[in-house]
Amino acid sequence: MNISSVVVKCAPDYVDFVLEQLHASGQCEVYAHDALGRIIIILEGDSTEHETEKLRIIQEIPHILSAEMAYAFSENEFSPEEEKFEMVNPEIVNRLNDTEVDAKDIVYNGHLKDK
Repeated sequence: MNISSVVVKCAPDYVDFVLEQLHASGQCEVYAHDALGRIIIILEGDSTEHETEKLRIIQEIPHILSAEMAYAFSENEFSPEEEKFEMVNPEIVNRLNDTEVDAKDIVYNGHLKDK
């Protein structure tokens, strides 16, 4: 399952029309909008390709000036790739996930210029 948020922009005069078209499209869920023509929608799909197709359909709705993904989450699509990565030391992962450790107490002793 993939979930993405999309920022849609239209002229203020067309907000009601675009909202009706978005609802009628069956491609998304309208999350929020304002009178200035900014609309936040949520897309769901089985894959990134499925979501991209939904986004393309939305971008073709009349009076939409732009519709761009702002956030994307993929639950399973990349899990087969996880095996290709070197596992991090479990002690590091445990420390980073420890809610009792204050961020002020974490000391970084490296730098990224050599990476």
